[in-house]
Amino acid sequence: MGNENIIYTIFLIFTGAAVLATVGLYARQSLLVVYILLGILFGPSGAKWVTDPVVIKQISHVGIIFLLFLLGMNLPAKKLIHLVKQTTLITGVSSLLFGMLGFGIALLFAFSTTESIVIGTAMMFSSTIIGLKLLPTTVLHHRHTGELIISILLLQDLLAIMVLLFLQAANQGQWPLSELAMLTVYFAVVALFTYVLQRYVLLKLISQFDKIQEYLFLVTIGWCLGVAEFAHQLGLSYEIGAFLAGVALAANPISLYISEVLKPLRDFFLILFFFSVGATFDLGLAQDIMLPAVLLGSMILAVKPLAFKYLLINAGEDSKVSAEIGVRLGQGSEFSLLIAVLALDMAVIGEQAAYLIQVSTLLTFIASSYFIVLRYPTPVAVSDKLRRD
Repeated sequence: MGNENIIYTIFLIFTGAAVLATVGLYARQSLLVVYILLGILFGPSGAKWVTDPVVIKQISHVGIIFLLFLLGMNLPAKKLIHLVKQTTLITGVSSLLFGMLGFGIALLFAFSTTESIVIGTAMMFSSTIIGLKLLPTTVLHHRHTGELIISILLLQDLLAIMVLLFLQAANQGQWPLSELAMLTVYFAVVALFTYVLQRYVLLKLISQFDKIQEYLFLVTIGWCLGVAEFAHQLGLSYEIGAFLAGVALAANPISLYISEVLKPLRDFFLILFFFSVGATFDLGLAQDIMLPAVLLGSMILAVKPLAFKYLLINAGEDSKVSAEIGVRLGQGSEFSLLIAVLALDMAVIGEQAAYLIQVSTLLTFIASSYFIVLRYPTPVAVSDKLRRD
């Protein structure tokens, strides 16, 4: 693909995203859904305006790296300990329940045991984007509801990191313990390397030149991508390296500034990533798994809100608050899409299994987003009475 084609493709993606996002916001939908639908419309299965989505997918991978980097920066050690004490049981039991649900439905439709495990694992998580973006700012930062939602989502994100590490050890449907053990050792090596380097080199450089914003921007990107590449050279994924690079900076006050600075860059690449997910859709193959996808998506939409509600009530939370949290977390996750993409790239699962995860997750995004804006306070609520910034 030549430079002119890349520029034209980016023009199509972002202009199309702007137009379709307007329609999506009027329809009270998550923009994540918009980007995926745009990829389907413009990709080889649609208008064929973007005929080589593989290049976009490769570029967009940077967005996932930054996503994991920023996630790591939001997880300082003290916060992790607090979250573990607060919501470990709720997150652990719910994740196990949703994983078993996905595993059972996959087996019912004759997917292999390995594919069923991956499908079940992908169903364990809820959407950080929908869970947080559709939550009013006042609730997110100043109320117990927001604290509980953030706690559960962050613990789910930690589980997702463990899943990525486990996927890294998978080999054509096998799960060798020896390879997993070696990757765990490499994980510890990268973690130790990032801790030592940031303490004795990186933080001194940052404190020396912290008033020069361009320098902080460059050093932060170099740190993120450098550790990601180091992890990759050891056999780990770029995402795990980026996550550890973020965790290393999490306890430093500069992490708050870095998070804000990098968010637009992360969002730019994430738009490309979710577009590429849609653009690589084979609608013909997707139709073949539509029945299990609808069943799996429907079960997630029905079971997740109830499971979270009763687990929270058993933990002593208010019934009304528990029900609202259940609904706000009652969908699949962007991590589900990431797991599907990576597992397919690593040949752990086949195309049908990957499409089952993607289609069922997308269906839960659409239904869950619409129900939330109809029922609860959100920045894009249908009712003026429920619309809150």
